[in-house]
Amino acid sequence: MTDPTTPTDAPTGLPTGSARPLLQQRRGHEFTRILAFGAARGENVVPNDDLVGPIDSSDEWIRQRTGIITRKRAGKDVEAVDLAEAAAREAIEKAGIEPSQIGVVLVSTVTHTVATPSMASLLAERIGATPAAAYDISAACAGYAYGIAQADSFIKSGLADHVLVVGAEKLSDVVDPTDRSISFLLGDGAGAVVIGPSDTPGIGPTIWGSDGSKADAVGMNHTLTEFRDGVAPWPTLRQEGPTVFRWAVWEMVKVARQAIEAAGITADDLAAFVPHQANMRIIDEFAKQLKLPESVVIGRDIETTGNTSAASIPLATHRLLEEHPELSGGLALQIGFGAGLVFGAQVVVLP
Repeated sequence: MTDPTTPTDAPTGLPTGSARPLLQQRRGHEFTRILAFGAARGENVVPNDDLVGPIDSSDEWIRQRTGIITRKRAGKDVEAVDLAEAAAREAIEKAGIEPSQIGVVLVSTVTHTVATPSMASLLAERIGATPAAAYDISAACAGYAYGIAQADSFIKSGLADHVLVVGAEKLSDVVDPTDRSISFLLGDGAGAVVIGPSDTPGIGPTIWGSDGSKADAVGMNHTLTEFRDGVAPWPTLRQEGPTVFRWAVWEMVKVARQAIEAAGITADDLAAFVPHQANMRIIDEFAKQLKLPESVVIGRDIETTGNTSAASIPLATHRLLEEHPELSGGLALQIGFGAGLVFGAQVVVLP
């Protein structure tokens, strides 16, 4: 320990004349962008008429309340990681890189079948990205936006040159056919992107956060320990619809506006708007509150895919780019919001 009376060099705190080796720090790329998208949906088309019996409803009621005509669900032998792999392989191929170039694999999911190991580590091995760092993100419907934020930071900090971000869900595993609050909305799918370095800014600042005071608004109706102990049935999703609608429409619009402002643009500069595919009524009201010009193309993948939680934004964006290739190079506002409650938004350049 240095004597308090010993003269020291202020920057290091060491005795004058002594030297301490300077630590090296990585320096990453100045800018990042999305290089490519990939998508996978459940192979089974499930129309409203297949679900209305147990909830004593009708095709018309579901369409009016949610905008959903059909949803895609996977077979019993398909897991979320299988969907993640298919989406990831497409994104990597379109990005024009090798799996070995991926430095980090991030998977946002709430439907992995085990608590550990992570889906991301399994996915990294499947696609040949080992020894990439890999972990799961549990941020529900905001998870994809969270992944984009982290990938952007990893590349700028020098932790990786390329990051794979995947939202993957098999929500049909956690539905109750008799539930009228959310189960009939849900579908299965995975959306993936590869994030890499760019010569110009391709991902704007992320606005994100949480509000745990509304944790009961969306979530599981029982715990796994209650199920294990035989005091409750298999846990399934529930939501307080009116609470979620008000929060999404009024509070999340503020977040979306912050993301637009932080990116240094206006709504008139947007080419596309891709919100979490929660409900068509929410999407429509969202667009109205943002005063988006008619030229902005809006993601509405929920109509035939359903609500796929963390997968919904990349799935909807993938579909927009297939149907409107002219959007390539344009600016898209994306915002995710869901159970937690959690939220995340950013403006990105479409590949």
